[in-house]
Amino acid sequence: MGNNTQSLLMDGSVPVVARTPLFQTPHPCFHTAASELTPAQRKAVEFAQQQILRAQQSQRRQSQHAADAIGSAKSAKPKATCPTATTISFRHILGEVLRSLRTKDHKTLREVSQKAGVSLGYLSEVERGQKEASSELLGSISSALGMRLSQTLRLVADEVERVESDQGLATMTLSR
Repeated sequence: MGNNTQSLLMDGSVPVVARTPLFQTPHPCFHTAASELTPAQRKAVEFAQQQILRAQQSQRRQSQHAADAIGSAKSAKPKATCPTATTISFRHILGEVLRSLRTKDHKTLREVSQKAGVSLGYLSEVERGQKEASSELLGSISSALGMRLSQTLRLVADEVERVESDQGLATMTLSR
């Protein structure tokens, strides 16, 4: 067959050998080339193979975590705004409004906490409805979000009203 890049068969077709790239890397199962390597080269090849295996394992783990997250999100029950049907948690609604304002402005917790002078963990707990925010703290968080305290409280009041009407609590009276 001679030179593999220019030989043609009698019928005019190009042999398979001629269609393969000249510098094609051998399949990993072929160890004939390994005997021609120096010990340092063998060590480098082994190291590269280990790196490839680690990268593949990492990719598999990441895809598994992503699949698990999607699966758990699908099977998880939707969060209720309020703990029970008859009580409304101002703390939870306030946290949802603050998080909504922050994410709408594409701000991170860190940015808002630094600007408001509040610890990152505490701000996170306020947003999750786990901590009560004092009026001073709420004022500084509102300011960090570019809002006045009255505007933030108005948004919270509107959300409380919406939750009440969803739950049929708007018609309830305080007198017994």
